[in-house]
Amino acid sequence: MASTHAGPFAATRPSLAELRAAQARASRHAIRTPLVRLPQLDGDREIWLKLECLQPIGSFKIRGAANAMALASRESLAAGVATASAGNMAQGAAWVARALGVPCTVVAPDHAPAAKLEALARLGARVEKVPFARWWQVLEERKFPGLDGLFIHPVADEAVIAGNAGIGLEILEDVPEPGAVLVPYGGGGLSSGIALALRAAGSSAQVFGCEVSTAAPLAASFAAGEPRAIEYTPSFVDGIGGRGVLAEMWPLVRGLLAGACVSELGAVADAVRTLATRAHVIAEGAGAASLAAALGGARVTDAGGKPASLPESPLVCVISGGNIDPAKLATILDGRVP
Repeated sequence: MASTHAGPFAATRPSLAELRAAQARASRHAIRTPLVRLPQLDGDREIWLKLECLQPIGSFKIRGAANAMALASRESLAAGVATASAGNMAQGAAWVARALGVPCTVVAPDHAPAAKLEALARLGARVEKVPFARWWQVLEERKFPGLDGLFIHPVADEAVIAGNAGIGLEILEDVPEPGAVLVPYGGGGLSSGIALALRAAGSSAQVFGCEVSTAAPLAASFAAGEPRAIEYTPSFVDGIGGRGVLAEMWPLVRGLLAGACVSELGAVADAVRTLATRAHVIAEGAGAASLAAALGGARVTDAGGKPASLPESPLVCVISGGNIDPAKLATILDGRVP
């Protein structure tokens, strides 16, 4: 059953002042992450890396969780918080919940990586593992038997998206005129938040959602002109991709994103390796999908599904997370694909 929840920002887009207020609330738990230049070789594009992998939980998700919980009343938090997540939003919610002294429950897909599940255990969250299709149903319906407390949707809550927008505001302070911002696309909460910030600040920089070929619902939906379901294949790129574009997110992403970039698994593994060896940064597969696109390893289409190319430099790549299983990282550094 599809969600009947109204799409985020269906009535009005947030103002720059509102997004700055969300940024300030999120800063109670999230840090301002550095924007560093990828060491350039002859002929390389000018590429900048927004290192959200350096957040306390290793992911940007702490921003949205912090803003959502800061806006919640004490009464609504009395029974704790809950979310549906493969690991990163779960960690964000668990981190803030622990700081506030409230319990956190997580519904996670059964392929969630060990590194993220171990982090949840350290943070004291209760985890319910379910098959991927059942987990996706929770995202659509916003409910699960026995799920108590305030439910924080990992993608489609306005407060979560507004919290993510702080990344866009920080990017513009460091690189005022980016050619494009490349953002890993899981459900659209990160890319939409960044695009909202750029528009509110008056920037014309384009935002592209970056996917992997084993799970690329955004590109399929742009090509069809409507949300499309796809065949999802689990891979080491576990933090992005799904069965489709959430219907409630479609109007927002269609109106804000310039297009989609789809990379093969090998290109994403190459990007993880490049980050480790050239920038000394550890990224998970999802986090490196943006760099894979910037390095030319992606099929790029515009928001109408037509073939396109990325704008000229500088390109800003959002490195959204760094929670990768050590064994998978070792395989990648050895020149192989997990």
